[in-house]
Formats: sequence, C-alpha cells, structure tokens
Amino acid sequence: MNSVGQPLQQRPLSTRLILAGIIGLIVFIMFQIAPQLLGDSGDSDTTPISKNEAREQAAAFAAQQLGHPDSTGEEWAVSYRTDSSFYGYMSREKLLDQYSKAKLDQRYPFDVFHAVLYASGEVNPILSVDLNMYTGKVVGFSRGEGTSSSAETGNHSNSALPGTVSTASEPELSLEQKKELARPWLQLWEVNPAKLQIQPGTDPDGLVYTDSSVKIGESQLQYKFKFQQEQVAYFRAGFTAPAWHTSYVEDQTALARWLTGVGYGVPTLALGILALIYSILRRGHTSFKRGIFLSSAHFVIMMVSTYNMLPEASGDSLESRITSLVMLIFYIFYSLLMSLMLYFSLVGGNGLWRKEEGLNPWPRAKEPGYGRYVLDSMRAGYVWAFILLGVQTLMFIILSYTLHNWSTTDASQSPYNMRYAWLLPIVAWLAGLSEEAVYRLFGIRMVKKIVRSTFLASLITTLIWAFGHTLYPIYPISSRPIELTVIGLLFSYIFLRYGFIAAMFSHVVFDSILMGATLIFMKESVNVGAGIVTIVLPFIVGYIVYRFNPPRKMEPAEPVSPIA
Repeated sequence: MNSVGQPLQQRPLSTRLILAGIIGLIVFIMFQIAPQLLGDSGDSDTTPISKNEAREQAAAFAAQQLGHPDSTGEEWAVSYRTDSSFYGYMSREKLLDQYSKAKLDQRYPFDVFHAVLYASGEVNPILSVDLNMYTGKVVGFSRGEGTSSSAETGNHSNSALPGTVSTASEPELSLEQKKELARPWLQLWEVNPAKLQIQPGTDPDGLVYTDSSVKIGESQLQYKFKFQQEQVAYFRAGFTAPAWHTSYVEDQTALARWLTGVGYGVPTLALGILALIYSILRRGHTSFKRGIFLSSAHFVIMMVSTYNMLPEASGDSLESRITSLVMLIFYIFYSLLMSLMLYFSLVGGNGLWRKEEGLNPWPRAKEPGYGRYVLDSMRAGYVWAFILLGVQTLMFIILSYTLHNWSTTDASQSPYNMRYAWLLPIVAWLAGLSEEAVYRLFGIRMVKKIVRSTFLASLITTLIWAFGHTLYPIYPISSRPIELTVIGLLFSYIFLRYGFIAAMFSHVVFDSILMGATLIFMKESVNVGAGIVTIVLPFIVGYIVYRFNPPRKMEPAEPVSPIA
C-alpha cells in the first residue's frame, strides 16, 4: 500500500513468492485437475448431448411410447437435474467408483436432462421425460395433469400404449392391476418382473419394485411407478439415499441457513449501513465520483448474470409472464442494492484509509505510474491466485482426513441450467469487486476502529465472508468456513501488503481459473474456448489499463512498509 502523495509503485514480487506460486499451481493441477482428466479417460462418453438433442429424443419417446405424436403449439423446456442426495451419499461413503465401474451410471444416472412439454398458454406441464444427459437414453417419465388428450383416449387405441389396460374406472387399483400396468414398462426396460420384489407399504397410487441383487452401499435398485386414470403416470428406475443420510443433510442445511443469516447477512447489512455513514463522514478525504464506474459495471454484470441464471420460459400464459416480471423486478432491486453497497464501500473505505492511516489503498487513474501499478498488481494477482489454489487444495486434503468432508451436486448452480454456460465466469468479477471492497477495503479498517487490531479486524471480516458460503453443498458445513477462513486471511494479507487492486485481481483470477476449468471440462468447443479466455481475461484487462495509462517520467519511490 502506498502512502498518500507518493508516486505509485507496487511492491516487487520476490523469487521465493513466484516459486510458491508455481508450486501452488502444480499442487492444484495434480490433485484437482489431473484426477478429473484421468477420470474422463474411460470407455464412457462424458460429453453431454445438446439440449436440442434432448428435446428431439424426448419428443420421439413421447410420440412412440406415450401416444403424444403431435407437438404443434407446444414447447419443450429442458433443464439439468441431479439427485444430489444419492450422489452425496455415494461421495460420503466412497461408493462412486463402485457405481461407475458397474456402469450403473448408464442405466440409472443421477444426472439427467429433464425435458418438460408445455401446451401454448398453459403453466402446468403435459408430460416430462428424463434422459441420460450423455447418451440421450430415456430413463424415466411423468405424465402431467393435462394428459387426457385425444391421442390417448380417442381412436388412437389405448391398447397401443405400453402400460394401459381396459379396466373399469375404480377409486383404487388393486395390486394385480398395478402389476399388469407396470409389466410392459419393465419389459421395455429389459427387466424381468419375476426377479423383482414388491416393496411393502408404498403409496396407494404407487408401486415400488426392488432388485436386491443390485446394491450401492445400503441402497437397493428400485423401479418406481405411480398410476392415474388406469395408466402409468410416472416411472423412474434408480437408487435412493438412506433416510439417515437425508436427515443428516436436512439438519446440516438448516444450520447453514442459520449461519448464513446470523453470521453473514446481519453483519454484512451492518457494514453496508456503516459504509454509507462513513462515506459521508470522510467525504473530505475521498470522492463520490470514484466508485461510480466500478459499481455501475458491477450492476450491469449482475443483471447479465441474473438473466443468464433465470430458468427458461415454461409457457407464455399470463400467470407465467407475471411470475417472470415479479422475479425480474426483485432481481433488479437486489442487484441495485448490492451495487450500492459496493459503491459506498469503495468511497467509505478509501476515505477511512486516507484519513486515519494516511495510506493510499486504491490509487486514482490520474496518479503518476498508475498504468504500471495496475500491471504489476495484475501480476501479483496471478501469482497469489496460484498460491491460493494450492492452499485450497491442501485444505481440501487436510479436511478430508480430519473432518471427512464430502461434497455433492447442485443443479441450481450448474452451468447446464444457464442460458449461456460460457457466461458463468462473469461471476468471478462480481466476487472480486464486491467482496474485496466490502470485507477488505472497507471492512478491515471499519472493524479495526472497534477492535484496535488489524489482525482481529481481518479475522472478523473474514469470518463474516466465510459464513456467507455455508450453503454450498459441502459437508459437514463447518468445513467450508474453516477452509475459507484460511483463504480469506490470505486475501486480507494481499490487500494490506499490495492494495485493493492486487487483492481484487487475485480474487478474480482465483475464481476465473476454477470457473474456466469447469467450462473446459464441459468439453463443448464454445465452452472450452470461453474457459481459456476466462483464465487469461484478467491479464488482458490489466494490460489494457496499462496501455491506456502509459508511464510518465518520474523518480521511482521506495515501497511503503506493510501495515500488518
């Protein structure tokens, strides 16, 4: 961090620090990248089909097997779904290799493309089809409320549909009727009903077969049916996590929500209010013009990210349009609130450091040496991002042996559910801007006014930031705050030693590498290209700033001693 009034000069990177960055990158590649690359080298194809292919496969199945050949005036909405409970159980009990080696992921996948058919102007689905997202093979289906169409009840004979019988309408089907309805579908799935057992105590409108010869841990293979209007309304084959595992996850999630609200939400709101107050109190040592560009860019990026994560339209009815409009208004308001918090954190944090420490944590573009300073900050950001990736990898290893932590899938955060997966990495810039401004630039100096210790201030703001990540699907939820406390303290050190711009670059590069790798592993050419661009984009941005702010003739200044 430079003193106010001094010509800008970033602290030089030592050979030892650069070596640490190289080692960190090697550790990250060895333990996080290489296992995924080697895991994808098997016989099975891990390149997902496109959503258009999923629509075509679902429409073909609906026409051939569900008696729904006409899709005029209708639309298929495709989303990614995952059985996070069962995957989490396998991850926790180290059963994933067994599941994969037995090729059970081919016939009974936990990851599927969920294709839903809507009639024009309707909200409720007509039917849905689940497909293996890598092979396109249908693995389940469900008929919605609007399935009593002419295609199924008119001259197109019901006897042509698998799973239908000509019986009189009754309040409740007998077990024999259910078995008769289920038999054609089991045969279609190449399963012999005689080798299955009926699970007792199931839903009166359902039937569950189990196959005791196929097990993953405590989970037996199940074939689940539900019936409506004397036909199979739902069918799905697969595994279910044990009840004790599901209960554990529910308890952990409830605790995570509490920590997020109390440990993150309330303190962050308090920091936002204090940022507004101290922006006014320290207005003589800062400028209200300086945060406008970054906070405006943050708002635009946040709105683009929000639009990208909104689900695809499910019909064009008035109800769905109103729902979409309400969601859009809410996200606009939320994005505006977050961008305002960023703005006042930039203004207030800059004023606090200049007034009370006499330091310059966030230099102006007009200051001599600014372009070179940004370029050097970008370089420091990459080196420290490599170190952080190595530290995070080591933390994962340590926590796996001490807390036996494990993770699971999350469809709500998946790029497969985004309109454009290649836009995923823009979130890295949101985090790098807002979190470093709120919790480092403003937070550390604000909390230091109360605790009178830079380390304690860094620790407190880091804990607040860490508690905001407890809802990620990593268990036990205590492992995430522990990992991020270490990472957050390193971000604090980077800020205190190199300034806000270097801390921002290190955060952006750190997240960009992780998200870029996610896109590259999706294998589609567009996503692979976007992943590579994502990783080098911080370098491009830093270099552009440098080129637009050429160095001026000046005497070099001695770097300022760290304040921590």
